[in-house]
Amino acid sequence: MEQSQQTQENAAQNESSYEAKDIQVLAGLSAVRKRPAMYIGSTDAKGLHHLVYEAVDNSIDEALAGFCSRISVVIHKDGFVTVSDNGRGIPVDMHPKLNKSGVEVVMTRLHAGGKFDKKVYKVSGGLHGVGISVTNALSKVLVVEVKRNGKTYQQKYQYGKPVTELKIIGDVDAKETGTTVKFLPDEQIFSTTDFSFEVLSSRLRELAFLNKGVKIIVEDERTGKSNEFQYEGGIISFVEHLNKNKNPLHKVIYFSKGKNGVQFECALQYNDGYQENVFSFANTINTYEGGTHLIGFKTALTRVMNNYIEKNSIKGVKLTSEDTREGLTAVISIKVPEPQFEGQTKTKLGNSEIKGLVDSIVNDSLGSYLEENPQIAKSIIYKCINAAHAREAAQKARELTRRKGALNHGSLPGKLADCSEKDPEKCELFIVEGDSAGGSAKMGRNRQLQAVLPLRGKILNVEKARLNKIFENEEITTMVTAIGTNVGEEFDITKARYHKLVIMTDADVDGSHIRTLLLTFFYRHLQPLIEAGYIYIAQPPLYKVTKGKLTRYVYNDEELEKFLNEIGREDSSLQRYKGLGEMNPEQLWETTMDPGNRTILQVTLQDAVEADKMFTLLMGDQVEPRRRFIEQHAKEVINLDV
Repeated sequence: MEQSQQTQENAAQNESSYEAKDIQVLAGLSAVRKRPAMYIGSTDAKGLHHLVYEAVDNSIDEALAGFCSRISVVIHKDGFVTVSDNGRGIPVDMHPKLNKSGVEVVMTRLHAGGKFDKKVYKVSGGLHGVGISVTNALSKVLVVEVKRNGKTYQQKYQYGKPVTELKIIGDVDAKETGTTVKFLPDEQIFSTTDFSFEVLSSRLRELAFLNKGVKIIVEDERTGKSNEFQYEGGIISFVEHLNKNKNPLHKVIYFSKGKNGVQFECALQYNDGYQENVFSFANTINTYEGGTHLIGFKTALTRVMNNYIEKNSIKGVKLTSEDTREGLTAVISIKVPEPQFEGQTKTKLGNSEIKGLVDSIVNDSLGSYLEENPQIAKSIIYKCINAAHAREAAQKARELTRRKGALNHGSLPGKLADCSEKDPEKCELFIVEGDSAGGSAKMGRNRQLQAVLPLRGKILNVEKARLNKIFENEEITTMVTAIGTNVGEEFDITKARYHKLVIMTDADVDGSHIRTLLLTFFYRHLQPLIEAGYIYIAQPPLYKVTKGKLTRYVYNDEELEKFLNEIGREDSSLQRYKGLGEMNPEQLWETTMDPGNRTILQVTLQDAVEADKMFTLLMGDQVEPRRRFIEQHAKEVINLDV
């Protein structure tokens, strides 16, 4: 059954049935403020943003049921966030058992909502049903407004408790409905209350792709930034967005099928690159760790390709799952009435029956598509066969490299100056540009905890190379050996010899390029190290300012101007560092390596879609998009050594 038909049926069934009596209460709100991490995963930035997601999920549930077409999220200057929609509005009548309004029940009771008996919502997301009540409990102030029955209702809360009754504050058109929630997170609960526009945009963009036609707007009053997301093509548009600036081999393949109350849809497209880019969702929740739906998809994909090869007597090799995913961009989305998620924050789908169901749908739908489109099938199959040949070449290159002594855990590269500490959690590896800077770093470091690996020149651009070419690059194999995790199918993060990998390059154009090449390699082939928080970027000073007996290291031009205005420009002696090698060991330690004084930036992966897009843009084959990007952002460059 198509999604639109299902949505219309849901709408028809539910239009008159969403009242306070439809809200089931499974448990009271307790212990949320005492143990918030149990309900939102953590009390850091990730947990903070979950407060917004809980409010947005309610709006998305209304969209899934066919009643909401517009959702708005606003980050205010005063720390508040507002989430509003044009859904039906939370019921305002009295709950028959609790003698409280539907609004108060939803806002103050854990596991309270219209999702549990499947009458009001056939499918819903949310975080294990804890819902908006957790956002309320962890906010200093929350104000909810509901437009319903030609009236606007309002109720205020502090720390999860109502401080006013639900009251009518105005009249609206009888057809105007919706819910608005404005809240201020409690700074005593969260380590940070600074919302990220980029993080919220990433999640809201996903939701817009997964709910075709729904308009989602996010605004940041602090900076004036705003994004508007609306995609009539749904996940087809998602795949097209992911493959922007790449070279697709064919148009997007899309299929959707429902069975036993489960709705599955898939969009996929191969490009001529070497990276896999597969996103999986369950009830609009990004299942970062995959699950049974992703296993079913991968299993069927491999079988379909091998069956096609065998049926059409194509000479090649037996494809592995890895071969069939080279250059693949895909989005799979499943809607399950009773999802079972592994882990508190829903990153892995666990329903055992879903694997076989998805396997069957993909096997039938994709198999039929390839039979009906032989030219597209041929281009995909030969792409997979070439990937298989490259895999075999990579294995030979790996073995050859291993025989030479690299990639062998028993021997470390000769150029590595290792540290004496053996506990990876305490160890740091500085990956340094050039032998000159490497020499200073080796002499200036803390030999017990800090290792130094100098690199010669620029490493291979892995965006344009398969794994076999990567194994042939001496600088990369040296680095992989030093890190200890290996790469590709043999990657093992538990064998990382350092839990801080610090990229330390010169503050010039070449240094920036080397840093970008290294980040491309880490992102494409050692991404779990980024996800684990192991990758850092050193921040060496740009200037040394001396006036009399006063000496200070300055890290950017803005800081320099401010400091010179403070001390006066007259008789100031100014030294500009063009490279790390210009610093003696003591200076490099004092400014860049000493944990007590240094500034290092941790590399995080907040938006996988935008990260992939940026690496493709900067390091990929297409020149024109890169030229446009440089022209657009050239004026933002502060320091440019020519």
